[in-house]
Amino acid sequence: MSIQAIVDQIKGNVESSDFDGIIKFDCGDDGLIVIDGNTISTEDKEADCTIGVALADLEAIVAGDLDPTAAFMQGKFDIDGDMSLAMKLGQLMG
Repeated sequence: MSIQAIVDQIKGNVESSDFDGIIKFDCGDDGLIVIDGNTISTEDKEADCTIGVALADLEAIVAGDLDPTAAFMQGKFDIDGDMSLAMKLGQLMG
């Protein structure tokens, strides 16, 4: 799955959400996803919270094959910034 495929998969959830904040998924050379309120894009911008994660792990989280809490505890991603925003992501991953 590509970054764009992930964006396409969760776009409806993001657009219909009341998410308040800017969060960035940084997948290194594979690209990034920025959720800003109820918009989503692959264009870089400053974020309140940045999550560094491998594309394969982000794919597994979005697919429901990897629990985000377990992934964090296993060190599969790191969070820089407002951790409370990261905790609200469950509503968007659907």
